[in-house]
Amino acid sequence: MAASVFDSALFGRLFDPGEAGRLFTDSAAVRAMLLVEGALAKVQGAQGIIPELSAAAIHRASLEIAVDPGALAAETGQNGVPVPALVRAFRSEMQAPEHAQYVHWGATSQDIVDTGLMLRLRQALALAESELKEIVSTLGAQAAEHADLPMPARTYGQHATPTTWGAVLAQFGSPLLDALAGLEALRASALWVSLSGASGTGSALGPDPAATRAALAEALGLGDPRRSWHTDRTPILRIADWQGQVMAALAHMGQSLIALSGSDTQEVALGSGGSSSTMPQKQNPVAPSALVALGQQFTGLRAGLQTGAAHQHQRDGAAWFTEWLVLPQLCLSLAAALSHAKAVTAGLVPRPLRMQANLDSGLGLIHAEALSFALAEFMPRPEAQKVTKALCLDALDKRTPLESLALADYPQLDPGVFAPGSGTGDAPREAERFAARARAL
Repeated sequence: MAASVFDSALFGRLFDPGEAGRLFTDSAAVRAMLLVEGALAKVQGAQGIIPELSAAAIHRASLEIAVDPGALAAETGQNGVPVPALVRAFRSEMQAPEHAQYVHWGATSQDIVDTGLMLRLRQALALAESELKEIVSTLGAQAAEHADLPMPARTYGQHATPTTWGAVLAQFGSPLLDALAGLEALRASALWVSLSGASGTGSALGPDPAATRAALAEALGLGDPRRSWHTDRTPILRIADWQGQVMAALAHMGQSLIALSGSDTQEVALGSGGSSSTMPQKQNPVAPSALVALGQQFTGLRAGLQTGAAHQHQRDGAAWFTEWLVLPQLCLSLAAALSHAKAVTAGLVPRPLRMQANLDSGLGLIHAEALSFALAEFMPRPEAQKVTKALCLDALDKRTPLESLALADYPQLDPGVFAPGSGTGDAPREAERFAARARAL
């Protein structure tokens, strides 16, 4: 097995991060850092910190020159960061030492690495946003169509009360809508430029480091933190928290779909499933299983990112390296999960007959809560609960439907309490509200 499933020729299609995979390659990292160096030079040229002619040459070269990541490997291994080797290679490729000497003026490696990372994370969030909108739109259309389709709700894996398939879809999609709504604030609070110099003081950045940082932020379309965040990894943690919010919702959907499509439930068809090597009848829930597995991986890695947020003094190699090891895997885990979620939601097919059969199974005990409230109309609520509990036990003992026993003892009851599809409460309206929000995207 490959070291990472995302780079695996064997498992790459099972855990496919799509376009996001290209953002977390050596080539993408180098390209992003060169863009930062070019933008920094352009800003410094406009401010008179370096010669404008040199700034223009550096900026142009940053867009044109390609640096082979492999050529930086030896020095990166020795220095612990790729920027010294990158700057050296870039200056050499420029073939204009009179201009190249001004590359990386006053900046430190972390400024370039972190700002380049933010450029890539911005793209990763944009890709996630696009995937989420498509998933939510699909769920919303299905929720509207099936707002009134009754099915058993389940708690602790057991039948609880009736709900509707539309409401279940709304439960899948509502956290995703909330995540989309939070993206604007996330971008403002997390996608920051980094420009603070060697120890966060900006001592070599010219007469007004804050103005240079603000100008670089504007040039790159990033936020200005108005301070150094070399050791404050809050922006990274905010992005991971948002990713975790989405991943938790997708893992919940995966867990539920595994159960709802199972042989003993069969309330939902997945459109397509995986085959067994020996059992021809199998339709394995591959995509939902991948959602759960990716969620579990994300959860474990997220803890590692937290440890990498605790730096010592003004920069900490071990903490920074930990972030490098973990963050790309978090991003690719979410990207692969979104890819699976998009496919699985497009193929969901409810099975109304099976849903109704499951509602009718279990001697009607799924209506026990409704019965207790109906009885409370002509007896105290605690007594109604006690009577209902006794009737449920009697039904199980005699293998007789709860409806028959309840109506025999309390003929004044409204039989509608046990009607097919009754007891769904606000579920249809919840589905419709979600569908309306999804349409408004």
